[in-house]
Amino acid sequence: MARLVQFDRLGGPEVLTLREVEVGAPGAGEVRIRVDAIGLNRAEIMYREGAYFEQPVFPSTLGYEAAGVVEAVGEGVDGLAEGDPVAVVPAFLQSRYGTYGDHVIVPAAAVVPRPAGVDPVRAAAVWMAYITAYGALVEPGGLRPGDHVLITAASSSVGLAAIQLARHIGAIPIATTRGPGKKQPLLDAGAAHVIVTDEEDLPARVQEITGGEGVRLAFDAIAGPGVDTIARGIAPGGTLVVYGALDPRPTPLPNARSYPALTSRTYTLFEITKDPERLRRAVAFVGAGLASGSFTPVVDRTFDLGDIVEAHRYMAANGQVGKIVVTVTHDDATA
Repeated sequence: MARLVQFDRLGGPEVLTLREVEVGAPGAGEVRIRVDAIGLNRAEIMYREGAYFEQPVFPSTLGYEAAGVVEAVGEGVDGLAEGDPVAVVPAFLQSRYGTYGDHVIVPAAAVVPRPAGVDPVRAAAVWMAYITAYGALVEPGGLRPGDHVLITAASSSVGLAAIQLARHIGAIPIATTRGPGKKQPLLDAGAAHVIVTDEEDLPARVQEITGGEGVRLAFDAIAGPGVDTIARGIAPGGTLVVYGALDPRPTPLPNARSYPALTSRTYTLFEITKDPERLRRAVAFVGAGLASGSFTPVVDRTFDLGDIVEAHRYMAANGQVGKIVVTVTHDDATA
């Protein structure tokens, strides 16, 4: 038997329940993992609430990230064996698989080796954040040394990964945060500049920081009408990449009546994780950054699996700087 977080209806954190279930054996192309740590993501709140791009099939589990050890492999799985330390990357639908449990089954295509020297808690905090940042900034974004990049909602795990990635490349990260409380932590995390949007005019500050040129790339987690404001800080010929949807209001398309020419596109990490070759490149890039010390996952707080409701409440309060990780304790009854 395994402990698995499930929910039977849409709603707040209180709908999550930790249950004893039969986990079974992995099928063809699947892997069963003994989970040691789980990384939490905003997408899981949206999924639980019914605001995500896919809807739950009840009883539903959830979760995109985990770190642990391979327990068993299904037919046709190569390159993974019992006892391998691994991590799970977001490369599947939550309506089919989930990572919120102490023993879970996931597709083998979503499992990568745990980088040497990276403990389970940090391994559970890596892949959603760094692949999201890599896929937007490096591949379609083409970020170059010396470029200014604007990173909104920068205290999130993705935002902090983007700051580190920009520094790794030699670019200049400009972070945004709504209130002043997170300004110094963002500077400490490597942001070259921080714009407090509740107190400062974002386009004006961007122009001041960049000497009137604007940023070459804006990496936006919020969407909604605010993209108009962001677009006014982008240099002619620059790029706006919208990867999140924290603002549920409609997102206008920046147009030539108000802005210089720019490229605007949406982005999801599934562009990377569901393409084996692009995922291979992303894993190699992130792994090299971890090995060199350029990339260090920031973990804000950990919770026990039994406290998953409280962990979701904490995430919904939006006070964290970095990743929230749930740890799993195993004993003779569940190992």
